[in-house]
Amino acid sequence: MNLETFSFDIDGDGIAHAIFDVPGRSMNTLTGKAVADIIAITNEVASNDAITGLVISSGKPSGFCAGADLGEMNESAGGGGKSEAEMSEAELKAMQFERGFALNKTLRELETCGKPVAVALDGLALGGGLEVALAGHYRVAANDNPKIQFGLPEAKIGLLPGAGGTQRLPRLIGVQEALPLILQGKSFNADKAHKMGVVNELAPSTDTVAKCKAWIKANPDAKAPWDEKGFKMPGGVVHRAPGAGQVATMSNAMLAANTYGNYPAQKNILSCVYEGTQVPIDAGLRIETRYFINTQQRPEAKAMIRSLFLSMQELSKGGNRPAGYPKTEFKKIAVIGAGLMGAGIAYVQAKAGIPTVLVDISKENAEKGKDYSRRLVEKDISRGKSTQEKGDALLDLITTTDNYDDVKGADLVVEAVFENPELKAKITKMAEDVLSADAVFGSNTSTLPITGLAEASQRPENFIGIHFFSPVERMGLVEIITGEKTSEETLAKSIDYVLAIRKTPIVVNDSRGFYTSRCFGTYTQEGMAMLAEGIKPAIIENVGRQSGMPMGALEVSDSVGLDTALKVGRQMAQAAGIDYDSNELGQMMAWLVEDQGRVGRKAGKGFYDYNEKGKPSRLWPDLNTRIDVTVDECPPELKKHLTNRFLVRQAVEVARCFEEGVITDARDADIGSILAWGFAPYTGGCASYMDLIWGIPEFVAEADALAEKYGDRFKVPQLLRDMAANGETFYSRFPPGGVKAKAAA
Repeated sequence: MNLETFSFDIDGDGIAHAIFDVPGRSMNTLTGKAVADIIAITNEVASNDAITGLVISSGKPSGFCAGADLGEMNESAGGGGKSEAEMSEAELKAMQFERGFALNKTLRELETCGKPVAVALDGLALGGGLEVALAGHYRVAANDNPKIQFGLPEAKIGLLPGAGGTQRLPRLIGVQEALPLILQGKSFNADKAHKMGVVNELAPSTDTVAKCKAWIKANPDAKAPWDEKGFKMPGGVVHRAPGAGQVATMSNAMLAANTYGNYPAQKNILSCVYEGTQVPIDAGLRIETRYFINTQQRPEAKAMIRSLFLSMQELSKGGNRPAGYPKTEFKKIAVIGAGLMGAGIAYVQAKAGIPTVLVDISKENAEKGKDYSRRLVEKDISRGKSTQEKGDALLDLITTTDNYDDVKGADLVVEAVFENPELKAKITKMAEDVLSADAVFGSNTSTLPITGLAEASQRPENFIGIHFFSPVERMGLVEIITGEKTSEETLAKSIDYVLAIRKTPIVVNDSRGFYTSRCFGTYTQEGMAMLAEGIKPAIIENVGRQSGMPMGALEVSDSVGLDTALKVGRQMAQAAGIDYDSNELGQMMAWLVEDQGRVGRKAGKGFYDYNEKGKPSRLWPDLNTRIDVTVDECPPELKKHLTNRFLVRQAVEVARCFEEGVITDARDADIGSILAWGFAPYTGGCASYMDLIWGIPEFVAEADALAEKYGDRFKVPQLLRDMAANGETFYSRFPPGGVKAKAAA
């Protein structure tokens, strides 16, 4: 055999040992070459009479296998080659099935090769990695690796397990236990895997292979349970066992309640499990493959794979970092401003092991800021996520002060004071007086233009925007904003910083509101517009959530603050020459905020009433008395129309950001829209929503129809019309490297 991703040998007892070790990678994935090797190994084991059994293990210390190579999968999904275009529909479907069934077929042949197969699992086995293991007859997992994880996470990126996962796991542990794991894509540790029966034995990592070989010697005639005569599925098959039937019914109801039909993968997973477990496994595997191909070709799957896996992975490794600059190691970082945001920034820096100076107007205020870290540390210790020793070490990294001399020697300063240009200018001068010439000054502002703030800097080329989101310790995104004079070196250092604190950076160019704050506001604005039109508040909120947004538009407005919304609304109206207080929406907002004192979540009352834990308990009933409700029912066509209004409005603003040069990399647009303001994840983000869910020409047509009915807020920029005419997408017109190219220019 000529293997590229496995080594292969046979011991004196005739037991073959295949070691999975993809060259040049830190983690094994099921590439096309790996699948070809598995096919070759299967044929060798089945045909070689000298082989008495097979052990499969990994040569990687990181784990067994992280699943399919999604980069390869994304490139091949749906085909599109010239030869495929010439095929008949029947030929194309046959070819797609054969390609999709290849690994499934091979694993089934391995499972039925007539010889015992055992798998040693010393590290994580996810997705296709776990499916390979499940095709073995026996599994031994390491009990001394705390990081070991098993699971079928495909649903999280819009796919379903396509190499037997929807068939073998339910047959192994029962539908009731398997279905939630597959639908939610949750991982589990070795101990839980053993208790459920996913693995058969636990052993030290040094002994797993030996245990597998011992089992093979003792079980020369091993078969999979479902190949034994009289096999009965744990808990019974769905259509016969009352308990299992209830699981299917309840899962269907819960699925509809949680996904609103936006995620085809979960619906197809239910169908796979329900249909596949009622027939013999060979038929079940074919059913799985058909649903897998259907799911893989859906635009939602393509969008989610591209954004939530490939782009996220690239950006989380610094894919938008300018080349040619050495990596910066941060030995000291100062955070100025110990309020909620600054305190959170100090915590994530210390958690990443970076010595941090937390500065405020008094030592007492700075200590109050450090209390935020103390509370988080105490919570982690109480939940067993940390130890007292680790917690103390984290807190020791945070030094509190009111003296700017303590900022000396910092590689980076993050200013996190109030959104006041004069105050920020004062802070900038005080910090730069003690900083070295190559230190970076970052302003954590959400709206103020960086170029304007940099006017207070002695070294504007070292000045950059570093926009965090609240709560800092939970939000995974940081928006980096380059000003007119920001250097590429400063951008590179800032990206190094974001990666060092284990967050994902997106890079945008300067403008008021930048990217995330500017686009985020369009969702709440559209909800307000619907309210002013007389659409019942409950309809607005339900459609907002059903469109894929994490909250209804009115609840988001409460979270931001209705007093803030009123202030911004008046400012925007004044700039446009409009009397905000004379229109119905302006009057209602003034009534809510100024007459009723309902300023939002922070006061426990806004559009919603809130309980003592700050959770919304109900929409405020008296709100309906101030609105002339003209729409109090929402049939499917209206729901679709309102959904489009919410999502198209946000996407149009994103397109404007591209046209104005605020965003120059489609990956940043997609990841930013999902992580910053929760744009419907099933779309892959705003750019992918236009590219894949609609298609640019169709999106333009829909936006034009909405603009004709509702006004210029839906008017698309000329950029989109040009892209539609030229057959372009955002990923073809604004590929990776767009930000760097603009910065260099």
